Amino acid sequence: MLKGVLIDWGGVLTTSLGDSIVHWLEADRIDSVHYRDVMRDLVMHAYETGADGGAENPIHALERGEVPAAEFERDLAARLRTLDGVPPEADGLLTRMFAGFQPVEEMNEMVRRARAAGLTTCLLSNSWANDYPRDAWDELFDAVVISGEVGMRKPEPRIFHHALGLVALEPQQCVFIDDIEANIEAARALGIVGVHHREAVTTISEMEKLFSLPFRA
Repeated sequence: MLKGVLIDWGGVLTTSLGDSIVHWLEADRIDSVHYRDVMRDLVMHAYETGADGGAENPIHALERGEVPAAEFERDLAARLRTLDGVPPEADGLLTRMFAGFQPVEEMNEMVRRARAAGLTTCLLSNSWANDYPRDAWDELFDAVVISGEVGMRKPEPRIFHHALGLVALEPQQCVFIDDIEANIEAARALGIVGVHHREAVTTISEMEKLFSLPFRA
């Protein structure tokens, strides 16, 4: 029987990272073509080559909290360039990058209803040293796992085991929702039911089928 929900934050409980990035690129006047070339290698290496990703990747270290945000910001700023041909301001770069995130109320309401129905809920998020709006988390989650705070990152199996331990559930008792396929595949390999999030309406419908419960207003 399914008893728990593990769920990602950015791009699942919020609007997409892509939308936030577009806003940031425009605000900081960053060369978007060059940005995508730089990030394609970093992100593909971090998420599309497995949990280990071969040689160490700066994103791995940031997500595990192994490097300070300021160090990563300096490194990333040095790789990028603005439309004026100079690197963007490094200080506060990550804050500006994620400033466009907005909550998706339908998804947050789904978590509220899941918990109210007696399901155990756990946030499971890879952090880029960004600030989270935690004010409502006490009503949403029984447990919170932020990668930079626990020194582990998705799709590493150990972070899933850590989350499962916090909620005292077995893998087959949980559903995991994420917008990154590599993370879903890692969860499924452990026996967790994976839901690849693309949009609120389809994710909520799938959850209602899995739990035979209503999750929308």
